[in-house]
Formats: sequence, structure tokens, C-alpha cells
Amino acid sequence: MLVYEFKLKGYKHQFSAIDEAIRTGQFIRNKCLRYWMDAPSEEKVNRFSLNKYCKVLADNSEYPFVAELNSMARQSMAERAWASISRFLGNCKKKVLGKKGYPKFKKFSRSVEYKTSGWKISQDKKTITITDGTRIGKLKLVGSRDLSYYQSEQIKRVRLVRRADGYYAQFCIDIERQESVEFTGKEIGLDVGLNHFYTDYVGNQIENPRYLRKSEKALKRLQKNLSRKHNRGQPQSKRYHKNRLKLGKKHLKISRQRKDHAVKLARCVCQSNDLIAYEDLSVRNMVKNHCLAKSISDAGWTQFREWVEYFAQLFGKQVVAVAPNYTSQDCSNCGQRVKKSLSVRTHVCSCGTILDRDENAAINILAKAIQILSGGQKLTLRERRISAKNKET
Repeated sequence: MLVYEFKLKGYKHQFSAIDEAIRTGQFIRNKCLRYWMDAPSEEKVNRFSLNKYCKVLADNSEYPFVAELNSMARQSMAERAWASISRFLGNCKKKVLGKKGYPKFKKFSRSVEYKTSGWKISQDKKTITITDGTRIGKLKLVGSRDLSYYQSEQIKRVRLVRRADGYYAQFCIDIERQESVEFTGKEIGLDVGLNHFYTDYVGNQIENPRYLRKSEKALKRLQKNLSRKHNRGQPQSKRYHKNRLKLGKKHLKISRQRKDHAVKLARCVCQSNDLIAYEDLSVRNMVKNHCLAKSISDAGWTQFREWVEYFAQLFGKQVVAVAPNYTSQDCSNCGQRVKKSLSVRTHVCSCGTILDRDENAAINILAKAIQILSGGQKLTLRERRISAKNKET
């Protein structure tokens, strides 16, 4: 499944109609959630009953705006409600607490999703027309992607998204992406950190870009200007909303920079190596450390890992997530456990091994991955380096 995104060009009244469609979708989702909450215990509410409830909402004379939205778009919003419900019920059955709690009502939705009806794309794939009763009309698609390679039947979903810098259309295309790359025979172990984004098993380091930290001064200025124009208990002025959009655009730029860095770096790692080993970190628990929470979130380790897994599957490479226990404490040469605090950045062992702390951890991560793949057979550092040199030659 491919997702292509285009920016939408249109008139002001068309974008107002998109906002109204998004609010209608949010209303349907919240109504479906309320229907599940108020249902008696003997009545079993599932995904199909929520889809039927959308028809009840559309036929209700109190909500004439619901009938203006396409029927499949109404069903997709009911599916969103059921997704949050099913996650909660699944965690209750598994007795997993703290991950996904009780479903909540949406306050600020930013997208509405159509399936295979309610929209029509032009023959040259340059414009899209929303054909339901929302009166959105014809919109121009602006982007670097070319939809002319795909048939209209291959487009399974169209999502209209509102962001700080405008409105976008996302097309979900039913096709398998395949890319062929040459296998290099190389292996790599990665240890992510805050001083450096990652360090591999031979000591190569990638600097941490710290996009949020670099933009903190500008964000502080924009937030200060926004708070000055805030009127408590009164409708907000045009200047307030103008500064609110400026602040939103700055946050959007930071998130795009972080994603661009993760995508390019993950693609490079997967193209250059056949085996990628990394730590199976629980970032959710790590950000509970309030001293490091902002730096950990700014690094974007989870996003990098997701793209590594995606490109590895695309290129046919192998990825292994190993447990992070004692990877920086154990000596990569003799296996002796040398305890040290986070402030100690050099690993010094009694066997004579002196390495950077992150490099030592990366070697251990790769060793654990090879041990998992080889069925438990351990290799020493000297044996791993000899095998790596043999593969290179």
C-alpha cells in the first residue's frame, strides 16, 4: 500500500466546506462512541452495528448535516471509533494497563476519509472533485508525485487533511512497492543516544540534529506573541489566529525536519547493510525521566526504527531488535560486567579494552543479534572482526 500526498489549491469557501466535513466526521465518531457507552450490557456492539448506526444518524432530522457527508465517509469515521474501542477491549482481555486507556471523545479532528465513492479524479490526475453533499467541489492537486501511473480503481481511500500550512489530500493506492538492491554482505549494530544520534559497531557516529532545541528561541518568541493576544472569556481576534498559525507552522517544520532526517538515514543504513541490529527500547518509559524527556522526544528514535523496519522489508534485508539489558555495561571483548553511570562515556575493562561507551554497546548489540540468528552460538570480538574482514574482501 502506497500513500501519496498532494497539497490542495482551491477557494476559501471550498476550504470552509472541508472544515465542515471534518467537523461532521468528528461528530459521527463521537456519536458512535456514545452509542457504545450507552448500550445495555446484553446488547453486543461491534463494528457492523456502528456502521448501521451511521445510517440512523443520517436519517435523523435533528442532524441534517450528517446526510450531506458520503455514506462510506460516515462508515470510515465509525471505523475510527471502533478502532479505539477494540484497542481498549483487547488491552482489558490481556490485562495490559497504561498503553491505551478508555476511549475518549475527539475535540480537534484534522481529517476526513473517503473510501471508493464520494470523490472523482480527473483523467489527467491533476484535479479531484468531491461529489457528495458537502459542496467542496473541484480542487487542484499540487505535488511531485504522478498518479497517472495508477488506475482509479487502485485508489482505495482518499483522506482530506488540514494542517497549519494548508490542506492536503492523501491517496492510498493498493499496490506492492518493490525495489531491488545489491546485497553487500555487511552487518551493523546501532546504539542510539543523546550525544550522538547513533554509534555503530566500528565507532562511526552520526550527530544528533536536535531540531527542537535549535528552534526553541523562535518558538518561545512566537508563543509569547500568541499569549499577549489571548483574550480571556472573549472571542479571539484575527491577530491571535494569525499568530496561532505561525506557531503551528513552526512546529510543523520541526516535525518535517525530524521525519526527513529519519527517512534518509534509515534508507542509507538499509541499503548499505544486510543485517541491522538495534536496541528494543521502550521510549514510552524513558520519557518519564523529566530531565531527559525533551531530548529523547526530539531525537525521534521510534520514528527512525519504524523507517528502518520499513526499508528493510522493502529491500529484503534483515533487522533484529535485541534486549537493551546491560549492552553498555558488559565488556564486548571478555564479557565482564563493568558498572558505570550515564555520565561515564568511556568503557574501561580490566582485560585492557578501552572503547567509547556507545561503541561498546553497539558491538554487544550486534553480537546479541548474531547469537539470536545463529541459535545461541556466541562469537568473540576477534572472531566477529575476522569474519567481517573476510566478507569485505
